[in-house]
Amino acid sequence: MEASFFNDFYPPSPSTENYVNVALIMDTVTMKIYNDKSQFGWEGDEGLGDILISKIMSGKKTATCAPKVSYSPAELESLYDSVGKYITVVDKFGNPRCNIIQVEVFETNFGDPDPRLVKGEDDGGDVEKFKKDHIKAWNGMASESIPLNDDTVLVVEIFKLMV
Repeated sequence: MEASFFNDFYPPSPSTENYVNVALIMDTVTMKIYNDKSQFGWEGDEGLGDILISKIMSGKKTATCAPKVSYSPAELESLYDSVGKYITVVDKFGNPRCNIIQVEVFETNFGDPDPRLVKGEDDGGDVEKFKKDHIKAWNGMASESIPLNDDTVLVVEIFKLMV
């Protein structure tokens, strides 16, 4: 028996006309949503947030960072307390995309970034690529200029994708 609705969209080709076409219906996959969230992407990011989330979901991106001056004292305390917690990654619209577990939070300088950060940002060991990418991204998202130089302190989050 053929699935006629499937054939309306995918008519049999000569090479498959002797086979029965089958439409597969995927089971709905549910994802646990945690109270703690980490947003990737912002208004006008030109798709960068989605690219970063894709890298997280593929396991290529296992770290993120931001200048320490962009955090309030309460935000920093919360971030350091997040080690060992499950976090839901959301896009710029607040849509949950995946879950991670926070493995480590530490500080490093922009001019000489910790190798774990550079590798975790999917830059291999290329510090100059890391710096160039972050200057471009941060200049695009900062509503006010945050000084970025070799002495700028970064807060680093190392995480692991939960599957």
